[in-house]
Amino acid sequence: MYKYLILFLLMFSINTSAQESYPKIFSEDLKKLHKLMQGSFNSENQSLSDSSYFNISLHMYPIWQERGLFLYVEQAINRMQEKPYRQRIYQLKQVDDRVYHSLVYKIPDDSLYIGKWSDENLFGKLQLEDLQLLRGCEVVLKKINENHFEGSTGLKSCESTLYGADYAHSEVEIKLQQITSWDRGFDAEGNQIWGALKGGYIFDKIEYKK
Repeated sequence: MYKYLILFLLMFSINTSAQESYPKIFSEDLKKLHKLMQGSFNSENQSLSDSSYFNISLHMYPIWQERGLFLYVEQAINRMQEKPYRQRIYQLKQVDDRVYHSLVYKIPDDSLYIGKWSDENLFGKLQLEDLQLLRGCEVVLKKINENHFEGSTGLKSCESTLYGADYAHSEVEIKLQQITSWDRGFDAEGNQIWGALKGGYIFDKIEYKK
């Protein structure tokens, strides 16, 4: 009996230690950034006030929570959510006290995951080594103040051949209940090939009902 009691106490001690060490792995600011990015968003309000913008849906939901800070991301024209034009997995990492990276991965057989952004268990079948890291396309984010982060990709670091472009550039601002994202493609001479002309898309957080 005494032997089993010692074993139980040892296991409890190990589990408690693991729980206590978790906050040390990820800073409070990094976890806050991860939380701010989660949810369903759309640009409906912007599209109603400016017809040059589409109503775009943006779903960003946590996956692989035992492996790190990951998000499955799906974007589509709001009325065509069954045909998303972007599906990615983001991984958040901290560089220093105020700088964070959002790494971008391409998903193989991404059609299997369309509309499944709320099914975290589905992504358990995927492994990180199954994904393609889009090198140079990570977004470098800085903390501005409480609940406010902003940043961008490198100037010409993210290669893109979409619509004949040479590279893509993204600017991102993350606030409480809102994300602004300005994605553009440019040719080798710096001429814009695709993307919004006036500024980024403003995505407001919504309560999404399937």
